[in-house]
Amino acid sequence: MLENEAKSSTGAEVPAPWLFLIGLGEDGPTGLSAEARAALAEAEIVFGGDRHVALVQGTVPGELRPWPQPFRNALPQILAERGRKVCVLATSDPFHYGIGNSLSRAIPAEEMRIIPQISSFDMACTRMRWPQEECALVSLHGRTLYRIVPHLQPGARILALSWDETTPRAVAELLTARGLGQSHLVVMESLGGPEERVRETQASAFALDGIVPLNLIAVEVVATRDSRILPLTPGLDEEWFAHDGQITKSEIRAITISALAPRGSELLWDVGAGSGSVAVEWCQRHMHNRAVAFEARADRAERIARNKLELGGLNVTVVGAAPAGFVAREAPDAVFIGGGLTEKGLFEAAWAALKPGGRLVANVVTIEGEAKLAELHAQHGGSLRRISIDRLAPVGGKHGWRPAMPVTQWRVEKP
Repeated sequence: MLENEAKSSTGAEVPAPWLFLIGLGEDGPTGLSAEARAALAEAEIVFGGDRHVALVQGTVPGELRPWPQPFRNALPQILAERGRKVCVLATSDPFHYGIGNSLSRAIPAEEMRIIPQISSFDMACTRMRWPQEECALVSLHGRTLYRIVPHLQPGARILALSWDETTPRAVAELLTARGLGQSHLVVMESLGGPEERVRETQASAFALDGIVPLNLIAVEVVATRDSRILPLTPGLDEEWFAHDGQITKSEIRAITISALAPRGSELLWDVGAGSGSVAVEWCQRHMHNRAVAFEARADRAERIARNKLELGGLNVTVVGAAPAGFVAREAPDAVFIGGGLTEKGLFEAAWAALKPGGRLVANVVTIEGEAKLAELHAQHGGSLRRISIDRLAPVGGKHGWRPAMPVTQWRVEKP
């Protein structure tokens, strides 16, 4: 079978694939298709995790090679066997939080045959009777628990791959701490295998024990008026962030995010980041957005790290002072300067790094900052606006409007 050749779109003969990527379920070889079983029978080398190797032990004639440690060494070892008959075992669907993406980037399509199985997400949906298109699918394997936070919305249905046997309890405790203790949890272990087990509980009453490392959690979120639900709008209230007062206020931040106009998979530089609130909200707009927060003070950098974690495990990298920190970094799609605009050379370095067509937004509150913006506006164009916010405050026994410091904002696109 492996020696068969196929024809390309031009009609030319192309070699048969040397690598078979096979999705393996908890039922082991018995659940494999005839094609997958034939590939394993002819394979000279079979790569896979310890669990995969144990499932096929004694059923394949080829050499079994468990993944090396660290795992990053696996791909070079696979590529070193190019031309031999090789199988790679993955869990169920290799392209759903699996190794398939890494292999497909390194190996031409014509050299690899992929034989997937039904994924654990698919199986979980059938157990729960949930339409998959209505569920949030999350992997907590090798990732922070807080990645589940943005999905904790009233009535949400979430399927989360666990890191290990401790994850279900950790999720239950997180839900309870956020006032979502009435949420319904279903822990599904060893899905699709002979040892499959499905157990249900309420988050606040979690008492399941003996959980196996290979498990998936289904969460049906039940919210009350006291639940801590992350709003979906930009301009989060300041109380969501750890800060020392150095934070772009919520109303100004909402306008700033609008001015930055984030799009999917874009990179922001947040210069003079303070609490990192703009970087955090930039990344909340799209799951593939990234930000670099430039903050010189170590205590504020620590707060940024805490905020990016607790508000969703977001892709915010915290570095030191600007403009020194700009050197050798990936060019940004957008730049926000919330502090330090008047520092010599800062704007020029940021502007030089910004991609053509990128957006730069700067906020200032001082006369010196406004003078700098006027100068830059004269040189580069763009738009200027002043933003004023008044808040109701007590005045003796009555109330009146107390103005916050007005913010002058400049927005410009790089030619």
